[in-house]
Amino acid sequence: MSRLAPSIPSEATRMSVAHYLGLVQDGVLGPDDRVELLEGVVVAMAPQNPPHASGVARANAVILEAIRGRAHVRPQLSLVLARSVPEPDIAVVPGMADDYQTSHPRTALLVIEVADSSLKQDRLSKAAIYAAAGIPEYWIVNLVDEVVEVMRQPDREAARYRDVRAAARGERLELAALPGAALDASELLPRASRAPGGA
Repeated sequence: MSRLAPSIPSEATRMSVAHYLGLVQDGVLGPDDRVELLEGVVVAMAPQNPPHASGVARANAVILEAIRGRAHVRPQLSLVLARSVPEPDIAVVPGMADDYQTSHPRTALLVIEVADSSLKQDRLSKAAIYAAAGIPEYWIVNLVDEVVEVMRQPDREAARYRDVRAAARGERLELAALPGAALDASELLPRASRAPGGA
């Protein structure tokens, strides 16, 4: 289980983004390490279980279809923010893949995290980080409660989203930064479970 990043780590223990990226570039940290930098703290990511992996694949396919080339979709790749280098399950970023040939994106139009065991971290640490970075929209595909938690209107100073709601199956979600790019919340969620004995 991943360790929650402290909300206010001391300056002495905080690692800078440049230092963290240097460790990656020098090969000290590699793809198999499955870590990310959150508010200056290197945090281990939980191993992917099948529901999470399936949810990421589903979200990637659905978002690609919804935006139809109007932006670039990056699954589980680095996003460089002020004191963090998270690897969100999906980041929709401006431009195309070639725009990021020499550096990671420093903002996103939409970030999506698929959450089961990571739900607490995604709601607390990640939401604060994305809001403080001014990312206009953050969705949590909540596999526990089978809803999509939609967060909009970031308050950068308070490091929180002012508009937070849960979208149930059947609700239409339109990307705030890409008008017309829309999908049904059901498309991000696993098939609805049937009641025992159901047909």
